[in-house]
Amino acid sequence: MNMEKEIIQEAESKLFEAIGNRCNIVNLKPVGGGCINQSLEVITQSGNYFIKLNDAAAYPGMFEAEAYGLDLLRKAKALSVPSVITLGEAQGKSFLILEWIESGKRAKNFFEDFGKHLALLHSQTANFYGLDKNNYIGSLMQYNTPAESYIDFFILQRLDVHIRSAVDYGKLPPAVLKSFERLYIKLPEIIPAEKPALLHGDLWNGNFMTGADGYACLFDPSVYYGHRETDLAMTLLFGGFDNDFYESYHSHFPLEKNWRKRVDIFNLYPLLVHVNLFGGGYAGEVMRIVKRF
Repeated sequence: MNMEKEIIQEAESKLFEAIGNRCNIVNLKPVGGGCINQSLEVITQSGNYFIKLNDAAAYPGMFEAEAYGLDLLRKAKALSVPSVITLGEAQGKSFLILEWIESGKRAKNFFEDFGKHLALLHSQTANFYGLDKNNYIGSLMQYNTPAESYIDFFILQRLDVHIRSAVDYGKLPPAVLKSFERLYIKLPEIIPAEKPALLHGDLWNGNFMTGADGYACLFDPSVYYGHRETDLAMTLLFGGFDNDFYESYHSHFPLEKNWRKRVDIFNLYPLLVHVNLFGGGYAGEVMRIVKRF
């Protein structure tokens, strides 16, 4: 797979600035799994890197926000994430170059270790919910205006903005607005108070891999400070992780009772994102959940 000559030249220049060695790109290999960005393994005489590319005008600031999130996760020293090498733009394309992570065989205690270290990540806190800048979840903007109340943040920054968009574009019926208004009144009784936790923000099976050391490495984050059950709920959205993951997490950072009964509430956010991106059966799932509560 090829990149335009001008993009290759800019990537080589940015790599040189970042690491101090000339990095002539000698080969590019496509990397599967991404549905939003073009992803490639970049092979240079100084080592291999991972590059993501996308339309700079269509997704302004996407890679800057991702780099910021990865740096926050890395500074937490809880779970492995790829290092940010550099960013750039050429020929209308923005790009993000990351450390290349070699995949390995899962350690026997992979999920136990994963749960333990996610608990450590979630112990990182702030004095607000949100983040000091917006970022993306998938190809949609994720709004992170800081708030002191998690319930207010969840309603305004996570649910309402996507519900109204879905109604405006005919992906959800207008009557759903009343259903959500009734749910909002109940949320303070449903969701237990928690300190803001540093979240990956998009934690499903497709956004982690097994590194060369046999343990989890996270990528494609949508980082913010939120309710920690958000990350756990999303792990269950598309099949769930091994039970050792949840037991280990709970043993290191005990969850409030009945947390699994709140999973659907927290998953309204990613489901609404999927409604706005893909429509289809996700709308029915949203309607089912909101009517149940």
